[in-house]
Amino acid sequence: MSPQRIIIWYRNDLRIHDHEPLWTVAKAGAIAIPIYCFDPRQFATTKYGFAKTGAFRAQFLTESVLDLRDRLRQLGSDLIVRYGEPEQILPELAQKLNANANAIYYHQEVTSEETKVEAAIAQDLAATDIKLQAFWGHTLYHRDDLPFSMERIPAIFTKFRKQVEQEATINPALPMPTELISFNDLNDLNEIDAPLDPGEIPSLAQLGLEPIAPDDRAAITFTGGEGAAIARLDQYFWQNDCLRTYKQTRNGMLGADYSSKFSPWLAHGCISPRYIFEQVQKYEQDRVANDSTYWLVFELIWRDYFRFIAAKHGDRLFYKSGLQNLDLPWKKDSTRFAQWCEGKTGFPLIDANMRELAATGFMSNRGRQNVASFLTKNLGIDWRIGAAWFESLLIDYDVCSNWGNWNYSAGVGNDARGFRFFNTTKQARDYDRQGDYAKHWLPELAKIPASKVHEPWLLSPAEQKQYGVRLGVDYPQPIVDLFKSAQANQKLYEMALSHQ
Repeated sequence: MSPQRIIIWYRNDLRIHDHEPLWTVAKAGAIAIPIYCFDPRQFATTKYGFAKTGAFRAQFLTESVLDLRDRLRQLGSDLIVRYGEPEQILPELAQKLNANANAIYYHQEVTSEETKVEAAIAQDLAATDIKLQAFWGHTLYHRDDLPFSMERIPAIFTKFRKQVEQEATINPALPMPTELISFNDLNDLNEIDAPLDPGEIPSLAQLGLEPIAPDDRAAITFTGGEGAAIARLDQYFWQNDCLRTYKQTRNGMLGADYSSKFSPWLAHGCISPRYIFEQVQKYEQDRVANDSTYWLVFELIWRDYFRFIAAKHGDRLFYKSGLQNLDLPWKKDSTRFAQWCEGKTGFPLIDANMRELAATGFMSNRGRQNVASFLTKNLGIDWRIGAAWFESLLIDYDVCSNWGNWNYSAGVGNDARGFRFFNTTKQARDYDRQGDYAKHWLPELAKIPASKVHEPWLLSPAEQKQYGVRLGVDYPQPIVDLFKSAQANQKLYEMALSHQ
């Protein structure tokens, strides 16, 4: 009896370790037919006029797909790469196999763009004998092991965290397959209409994007792929021993090792959260268990929470009124929005972070909270435009975490604290005390002493001359009054709450 033929549809799970579809095929001795589709819709322009996937993430993605292909080849298989819509390509591939494909395995997604594609493929295959089987593999805790149904996911993170920590278990990461049966055997046996051509990985230009040059100011150069992901973990945990101080350093903004920076690889599925968890456990056994080792797992639980919340609420995640259904009079001020995007607000912490994002596709978590607060609580601009800008630029864009965090920052998400305003000047003093980060990205402020750099608008004409910066010329005046703008938007927020 000939082995089964299983198509493995890769999306945001670009790895071979802890990959249940691949592991299941290998365990069964079936022929794996892995495929990745570059979906043109992911490289289109959003309704806000931004590239849905910008060059930073596209570069990381193509590197990740190339790495996956290399790893599959080492196991005796390969990766088929196509450009087009999966709901067209996968049924066509199944037909090319003379209907000898037994199933399509894939990791399930939770947001509507992705689930609509899953539904379209299911509809196309309904009249065939080909089974479409979904697996759950993006989270630390498996959906089936949660102590509550998806509909009853707690609204507040702390309640969610405490319950899963007390009542749920984390399953072991699945091992890497050691060998795969090559689908090239089908070519040799003449069991298909025509040989399965692996195909070429598209260049950025073919995806409609300009190639990017690395910026030497970047804290770290992100390279896509499972190999780079595992190497980063090895460096951060074992070589540099940074995990032991993670909780103390995680709010930093300048440098490679203040945080793990696993997020781009997690977002593309190049590394599994369960693999990271097991490495934390090993670190705790071999070196130290402390608040820092716990806190890295704590952040993985946050990531789980946003995915489960997205699964629970569906498209409400993307509504202007957010998860709270709060009707706020958001603005669409293109001039102020452009100043925010370009890092020209007159507030150094905001501007440095936005310039880092534009130059590198990355920004610290502390930075993201501050710039999101400024856009929504000070400028009063529609939070969805900010979320779409992040989607376009971020290397580590994850639909659930990005839109969930923007809901939270805008005050329309699951946030018991309501109107939470970040005092960016205080934040700058707390997290960039010497002004090193601000000066790194805003060289026009380089000569201003640390005590004055975060409030350049207070410089006298003599000081401006002394430090070589002319306000309104070399560096902008603040585009809003920090406190008056927040107070005005808080009144609008409280009024909207009163009408709920």
